[in-house]
Amino acid sequence: METQGRTPEWVPRKGDGTYATTVRDGVEGGHDGMPGDLHGQGVPESRGAKRRVLSIDEYVEGVRSGDRVVLGRTITLIESNAPAHVSLAQQVLTQLLPSAGHSLRVGITGVPGAGKSTFIEALGCHLTASGHRVAVLAIDPSSSVTRGSVLGDKTRMERLARDPHCFIRPSPSGGTLGGVARKTRETILVCEAAGFDVVIVETVGVGQSEIVVRSMVDFFLLLLITGAGDELQGIKKGVMELADAVVINKADGENRVRAEALRADTARALHYFISATEGWTSPVLTCSALHGDGIADVWKTAEDFRVSTTQRGVLQQRRNLQMLEWMHSMIDERLRSHFTADPDVQQLMPDIARAVKAGSITVAYAVEQLLSTYERRQQRTSS
Repeated sequence: METQGRTPEWVPRKGDGTYATTVRDGVEGGHDGMPGDLHGQGVPESRGAKRRVLSIDEYVEGVRSGDRVVLGRTITLIESNAPAHVSLAQQVLTQLLPSAGHSLRVGITGVPGAGKSTFIEALGCHLTASGHRVAVLAIDPSSSVTRGSVLGDKTRMERLARDPHCFIRPSPSGGTLGGVARKTRETILVCEAAGFDVVIVETVGVGQSEIVVRSMVDFFLLLLITGAGDELQGIKKGVMELADAVVINKADGENRVRAEALRADTARALHYFISATEGWTSPVLTCSALHGDGIADVWKTAEDFRVSTTQRGVLQQRRNLQMLEWMHSMIDERLRSHFTADPDVQQLMPDIARAVKAGSITVAYAVEQLLSTYERRQQRTSS
């Protein structure tokens, strides 16, 4: 049964305790649930319809003109691991690069339950009302078993998702380090080329994702709440050292006094940490994302940070170092991919893996054998 634009829903039957399937209205539109026709051709995209392959120029011009359908397709192209797509994506990015780099890149992380989505929606609405164009890149954790993701950020940020001056792109982490999508850096450049002057990257808030996001943004914000246990003991020193600002969310009602107490305690604790950014003292603020209180102060802090770091050349220096780090991480990734795809390595790997699990050889010896096998093949190929 065709249910395009509508979503199946289980509802209880009357009386017998069983369930039947009904259909409720859903989101209609093109790629990523965004309304519009197929690249201005007047042909609506429909389920099962094969989309026309775009040329490099069509990708580039579509992104620069702010076509959301082409923007979504460009990001999908970047996220693809197919060799043909990787090559095409790099050609598109090369042409978009001169139009990128003009936004303020903001990373946001927080403890579980800190209200990151509510905070980002409040901040995003404040920014679009002030004339900014905002892109939100929300990284969803992928299942280690199925690699599937919920990708529910558009649902959690319903008001912001409807804002014509905002673009929300939920992306699956794919099991990469700390839940950070491998192609997020390139997606940032595409969004900047599309004219978005504020790019927000939301982490899943677990493990090492904060470190990776710190390496791709200008301003890094840590979101906390009261009542999350022993607050100061529960805050990892590594995360605190990364933050350019700390915001205590849900500072409303009876929780306002506790939020102010946590703000004071956190500010005192920050005095013992090395500043995350040279010449910048990380402030601690309070806000209520639910009611919008304090959101303007948070953004003013981000703007003050941009002015201060730009004038002193710190921001450009940070971006230069991030580009070099990006280059090295891509080299590591390509070498690992090339290594695992080597036929000799693939043939030897099962025996080596069994020997390691059986405890008959050490891990170091196993690595040495695999690398030696790889190197011998490379030497034969080059000769």
